[in-house]
Amino acid sequence: MEKREYITFREGVNACVPTILGYLGIGIAVGVVGKNVGLSLVEIALMSILVYAGGAQFIICGMLAIQSPISAIIFTTFLVNLRHFLMSMSVASYFKKEPLITSIGIGTLLTDESYGVLMTALSTNHRVSSAWTHGLNITAYLTWILSTIVGGLLGTWIPDPYLLGLDFALVAMFAGLFILQVDGPMKKYTKETLIVLGTVCLSLYLFMGFFSPELSVLFATLLGCTVGMVNHHE
Repeated sequence: MEKREYITFREGVNACVPTILGYLGIGIAVGVVGKNVGLSLVEIALMSILVYAGGAQFIICGMLAIQSPISAIIFTTFLVNLRHFLMSMSVASYFKKEPLITSIGIGTLLTDESYGVLMTALSTNHRVSSAWTHGLNITAYLTWILSTIVGGLLGTWIPDPYLLGLDFALVAMFAGLFILQVDGPMKKYTKETLIVLGTVCLSLYLFMGFFSPELSVLFATLLGCTVGMVNHHE
């Protein structure tokens, strides 16, 4: 595969385009749900600006609907988003020469989707600049905020976003990102890649019997990373 560098902010914006449909679909669904639990457009927008996590925002809406205490909502949101620490740590070394404020900005706006795009770029190119990553992250961030606001506006007329299949947009996007990210390693390191994938799938299935889905994903990811590092050094 031809190697190239991803440098400019505009290239980062363009790299985000394939994921925009997924952001729009699930973002509109979050906005609709938020509106239906009594949140105003301003509150929906603020939640997207400050929390910026689809799964966590769905959970927040559900917990608000049953009048859960604020402390429980904060703790649950923290637990759901723990995986973002792993994602940020795994790419931190690529930006170690950047100023601290730049690294904080990249880590703060990194999501599952933008992480998938970033890792695909890192695995197939010599260098990814901070400007490119900002273009990717900021485009995703603004798209998410806008889509949740649109969902809030539509919430009056759409009582159940799942009836329109909006939730499947996220599944389709993740499937595409997964294929793009695994395609290269599968061709070059078939055995090692299969071992890592098998480890993650099996351990996730086993962990789900003892832990919450969020912790299960976290533990399975850590185990998969460990197995991957051991195979790489061997």
